Amino acid sequence: IMKQYVFPAIFYKKEDKYVVLFPDLNMATEGETMEETYMFAKESLRVYCSYVKKYDLEIEQATKYEDVCKKNPKEVVMLIDCYV
Repeated sequence: IMKQYVFPAIFYKKEDKYVVLFPDLNMATEGETMEETYMFAKESLRVYCSYVKKYDLEIEQATKYEDVCKKNPKEVVMLIDCYV
């Protein structure tokens, strides 16, 4: 049975790249464009959740989207999901 996982992610520009951070998972990735960074974020989350599920580990409870937005008012915050 596949399950959906959804986590808030913070996107920001760093020099000539875009970076995305999953604060709940202490995980980040980057890309050349916002679109590429978004796709890398989705894939990173899928790989992370697949690993956790495969080894029957606990997945952290996601912080509420609104709370992440309040803590990062100048950054772009999006919900990223995956199915594993």
